[in-house]
Parts: sequence; structure tokens; C-alpha cells
Amino acid sequence: MNGDEREIRDLIERWAEAVRAGDLDAVLAHHADDIVMFDVPPPFDGVRGIDAYRAAWPPFFAWLRQGASFAIETLDVSAGGDVAFAHALLRCGTPRELAEQPDLRLRLTIGLRKRDGGWVVTHEHHSFPDTSVEAAPPANGAAGA
Repeated sequence: MNGDEREIRDLIERWAEAVRAGDLDAVLAHHADDIVMFDVPPPFDGVRGIDAYRAAWPPFFAWLRQGASFAIETLDVSAGGDVAFAHALLRCGTPRELAEQPDLRLRLTIGLRKRDGGWVVTHEHHSFPDTSVEAAPPANGAAGA
């Protein structure tokens, strides 16, 4: 892992800690003013701009305070000179939801750009798998394909 990848991993881990703590200022740190987020709840065309991103968090913090989890299980980072992306799987749910669906994971993809010598998040995508349909068998015998 190179220095940029370590820096981005630390940035994302601090962001997740801030989410768990309900610390809005720390959640917003290292996010671009023109961020685009595609989230699980509406709006379906995404949250655009730092003000809309800021407004999206209080309902999630209230849900977390009811005992829900938000914990990174896997995190992979790839960084180039001025663009990077990361993807992660998180345990995200209430104790009941996770007991009923122990394999359920939130999927997180983050796009970053290096601006003024530091990494900023320009895109986030949060999703859950659609459990209402049966999963297709893996292609060529590869797990998860």
C-alpha cells in the first residue's frame, strides 16, 4: 500500500468513526463542495452539493442512536496521481435486521480527487443488494461474480 492509499484509508476510517459518533463537522471534512452522493433513501437522482449532503445526515444519525451498526468490514483503495477510488462492505443495520439477514452488508464506493495537495471525496455511492430477487449463479464458477 502506497502513502496515498494509506492516507485515503485513514480518511475513510475517520469518516466512518464520525458517522458512528454523529459528528456532522467531521463527516463533512474532506468532502468537496460539489460532492455527488447516491444514497439508499431518496432522492433517486442523488444528493448534489455539500449543503444537500449535510442535510442528508441528521436522519441517519437519529437511526444510529437507536442502536444500529455502521462498521467497515472490508476496505480496498486504489490511488493514482490525482484520482482515487475505494470500495467497502459495512455491517449497517439494526440488531434485528442483522439477526434476520446476517450476511447483509452496505456496499460503499467512494471517488476522490487530490486538490491542493490533499484528498477530497467527490462521490459516494451507498447501496444494499436487492434481496427480493434470487441471486444469479456465479459466472465461470467465480464467487461473487
